[in-house]
Amino acid sequence: MYENINLTPQDILEKDFNVDTRGYRPQEVDKFLDIIIKDYTEYINLIKKLRKENRMQEEEISHLKQEIRKLKDELESKDDNISNTTRMTNLDLLKRISNLEKIVYGKNE
Repeated sequence: MYENINLTPQDILEKDFNVDTRGYRPQEVDKFLDIIIKDYTEYINLIKKLRKENRMQEEEISHLKQEIRKLKDELESKDDNISNTTRMTNLDLLKRISNLEKIVYGKNE
């Protein structure tokens, strides 16, 4: 992930430039600043890439959460239907048994 980054914060902190008669050597400073600029560009690109990945994953999470809610609702609806069907089936069976008992044992009893 960080293969294109050349400098660490410690490298920047500990960098010593050679001194000329008028101060630091401009070529040496410019060369070092070019490396820093390259690293900063790489960091910015990496941050953009990671933010994009993060957004995509957040969208996927949101989509999956919606799908889970939908499936839970469908499951609850089916459970209610099965429960109602079972209740109705049991009620129908009890009525039929009662009617059969009346036929077998007589209507008076």
